[in-house]
Amino acid sequence: MRKWIFFISAIFLLIFAYRYYPEKVERSFESKSNIRLIDENQEVWFAQSKTATIEDFFLEQKVELSSEDSVFPGRESPLASGMIIRIDRQKNVTLEADQKNEQLSTRAKTVAAFLEEKRVLLDEDDLIEPVPETALASGMRVEIIRVVISEETEEKPIAYKTETKEDENLSWRKKEIEQKGEAGVLETVIRVARHDGKEVARKILEKKVTKEPVTEIVRQGTLVKVGKSHRGGASWYAHTGTLAAANPWLPMGSYVKVTNTANGKSVIVKINDRGPFGGGRIIDLDKVAFQEIASLGQGVVDVKMEEITN
Repeated sequence: MRKWIFFISAIFLLIFAYRYYPEKVERSFESKSNIRLIDENQEVWFAQSKTATIEDFFLEQKVELSSEDSVFPGRESPLASGMIIRIDRQKNVTLEADQKNEQLSTRAKTVAAFLEEKRVLLDEDDLIEPVPETALASGMRVEIIRVVISEETEEKPIAYKTETKEDENLSWRKKEIEQKGEAGVLETVIRVARHDGKEVARKILEKKVTKEPVTEIVRQGTLVKVGKSHRGGASWYAHTGTLAAANPWLPMGSYVKVTNTANGKSVIVKINDRGPFGGGRIIDLDKVAFQEIASLGQGVVDVKMEEITN
């Protein structure tokens, strides 16, 4: 009997509501379409729903929520076609930093947003695990690995230059140091980051020359004294690859100045071999020496050979 009384009363209330508020009654039974639900990083579209509120919609779709989860619009808001519903889930995250282990609640979506929300101070060299772009999930452990920073100074030598000056009063085989060269010093200040004793990053902060290099000045003698001279042909051959030559009679180890009579080019060579023999040739120049006074293609050139006495 009571069930029938309840049923009849409900029908009466429905008729009364429809008579005086027809638009609201009709709207409550309308089918809503294209509902978009964004649950954290997941997005789902629902073609239609006949529920009246967002809370009813969640019950219809079996969307589980905790009291700490945030819903926008609010759970009691009327459901409408084309509506976008967002759920920001409350997550429990473990933060390990500065020798502390904390259990924290957050609705942040990424590790970076979580650290910003909790105002965790970070240095540019600190390591974050997992990386800041990682999507945050309940039960996740976020670790901040502090890196020890130090400044170190390195010194490297700067090579000095050598300047040669010709001295016509000095024998051609002599060199004298007029000014001794000294290496300079380049100082580099480096910012070094270490974790567990291992270097993980370094950055150059400053470079400066703390000592300028001193140029070495060398006087090279150019004085050549010559004695007896000879004229004849000069050929070439590949022997030692140095400024040397072969001659039939001059003492081994002696020096001669050989001048190409056609172009005036000269070279000083050391006698270290015997030859040539015949053909009007008086000297056989090593290949590199011949190239100083003529092209190799010429084969034989007329020269003046002067014995050097100093």
